Amino acid sequence: MRVTVVPKIEQTTAPAAGRGYLPEALTKLPLGSVRPAGWLKHQLDLMVDGMTGRLPELSRFLAPKNGWFGGDNEGWEEQPYWLRGFHDLAVLTGDPRLLEIARQWIEAVIASQDEDGYFGARYHKRVVGQNGQAVTDLWPHMVMIDALINHYEHTKDPRIEPLLTRFFRFCQALPDDLFLPDIDTQAFGDWKPIIQHARAGDMLPHIYWLYNRIGEPWLLDLATRFYQRITPPRDEWLDHHIVHFTQRFRYPGSYSLQSGQVWHLAASEYWYAQHLGTWGQQPRGIFGADENIRPGKVDPRQGFETCGMVEFAKSFYILGRITGDPIYADRCEDILLNHFPAAQTPDLKGLKYLTASNQPQLDASGDHDYQNKGRQICYSPHIYRCCQHNVAMGWPWYSQNLWQGTADNGLAAWLYAPNQITARVGADAAEVTINVATDYPFDGKVEMVCSCAQPIAFPLYLRVPRWCAGFRASVNGELVDLAPDPGTCLRIERTWNDGDRVEIEMPMTIGLTEWPRTGSVTVDRGPLSYSVRIEERWQRCGGTDEWPEWEVFPTTPWNYGLVIDRKNPAASLEVVERGLGDGQPWTVEHAPVQIIARGKRIPAWRLENETVQPLQVSPVRSSEPEQAITLIPLGCARLRMSCLPVIGEGPDAREWQ
Repeated sequence: MRVTVVPKIEQTTAPAAGRGYLPEALTKLPLGSVRPAGWLKHQLDLMVDGMTGRLPELSRFLAPKNGWFGGDNEGWEEQPYWLRGFHDLAVLTGDPRLLEIARQWIEAVIASQDEDGYFGARYHKRVVGQNGQAVTDLWPHMVMIDALINHYEHTKDPRIEPLLTRFFRFCQALPDDLFLPDIDTQAFGDWKPIIQHARAGDMLPHIYWLYNRIGEPWLLDLATRFYQRITPPRDEWLDHHIVHFTQRFRYPGSYSLQSGQVWHLAASEYWYAQHLGTWGQQPRGIFGADENIRPGKVDPRQGFETCGMVEFAKSFYILGRITGDPIYADRCEDILLNHFPAAQTPDLKGLKYLTASNQPQLDASGDHDYQNKGRQICYSPHIYRCCQHNVAMGWPWYSQNLWQGTADNGLAAWLYAPNQITARVGADAAEVTINVATDYPFDGKVEMVCSCAQPIAFPLYLRVPRWCAGFRASVNGELVDLAPDPGTCLRIERTWNDGDRVEIEMPMTIGLTEWPRTGSVTVDRGPLSYSVRIEERWQRCGGTDEWPEWEVFPTTPWNYGLVIDRKNPAASLEVVERGLGDGQPWTVEHAPVQIIARGKRIPAWRLENETVQPLQVSPVRSSEPEQAITLIPLGCARLRMSCLPVIGEGPDAREWQ
């Protein structure tokens, strides 16, 4: 057995001689290779009869008259947003109803292709504005191709490669006046065709996927054509729009596969760090945008769109495969394990548009300090058009990306959750199955058991999360004699036998994130950050009896400051592990872990315009009695207060104004 620590997983093999190929460090495994178990499987099971699985009954965009099924009606982003998650959900759950619906949609999309290669709704082939300008809108295809590629990788459907080849020939042949031309939105009279400008880089992975199969050089010319038509940075910020940014920041990194330029990857990291450094004053990777970033709106009361969560995760999957850098797995866990669960009802039958880290009330008012007025934070299966469909991608794509293939014929445990993986590894591409048992992210112990018909030599990579000091692994009870640093990978190369067992221990210590604008703090443990536990009162505010809409109001106080020693926070915090049951863990009632802290109420800290008042500078004085307060994981807290002032009594303490 040979064990090493690597800072990231490298691309170690050269392209095949005489064949075009753009190598990545990691390879996405075909849909169906990874089967979630435990709490993660429960999310998919809830989706089957939740909003995603029943959305054709709820969404007017999914009616048979939509343009993806023929005719002259629109077939824009809503349908492919939903299908790329719904199709994968159907495969992962094996539900017959979902599989049949997914089959009908895939067949309709394939049948929609014209002789010139265009497929999809005819409406978008030539959109004519009020000013007479014509444009081909390619944004819907950038989304739908995700579903087609996953369908191909699951079934090897021989129609997909020719379909995409003909479609990209169509794109190649488009004249400049139709191919992502400049548009005066006001004169054109429709904002939809300009979306493809900001998001043109979403076509790059699709083009590279096909190039790696057919090796045609003209595809790289087409990729450059798309890349050069991406909207330039708006100003000193790459983009003000939340979802634009979560997609756009990765585009230079995607193009680096073709350009070979290190600075393209660096550009993605630059834009990410610059944006999060200013607007991301919230735990675990979200930022204040509530549609767009706005001057002065940096408090953790500002919301983050649900679409942005799943698009951020998609960007992290893509950049992780390109670079092999485990930072992208950490970022994905930050979003999906801390914020995504709270964006939906526990039964996954509704969602809200915006989620913030300090958000103690979810009502149907339109008075909040968000850019968009109207309902933004009550739960509904009906009203949030883009998120209503795009949320389908969340858990199915997370499940698929738990494991990655490596260039040295191995496997990488990229994200930790209960699952089973079956893949071909080693020089002879032999089949191995690995069963993973864990309560992660609530507990740091992971057990992996191999099953194989004969011994197989291959490397197994274990990601060491950046929060984890003291990572330990053992093979068949023998401790690995290496102590990998946080943010690296442990590589175990050996001949694996049936029944071999790998055990991982990741100590989940308590720490604080300190927010430099105000001196407020967030309590962290392992991959999760924590919120004040706020008891909930759910009140129906619309919808139907079968598909209601909900407001959620607090029934217990939320306006606490922490009494804590910043230098030794663990001394005043007690962890209570309650265990993982069989149901939905992402709730106040069933939170598997609680942290008991000490705090004082700040009576002057209230709501204004139905939104929590911004944080004020710590330390804060309070004459209220000190008391025990309970904290729960952010993903369990739909009503949440996670960026908290620190209580103090010294000369630097301030009264809350």
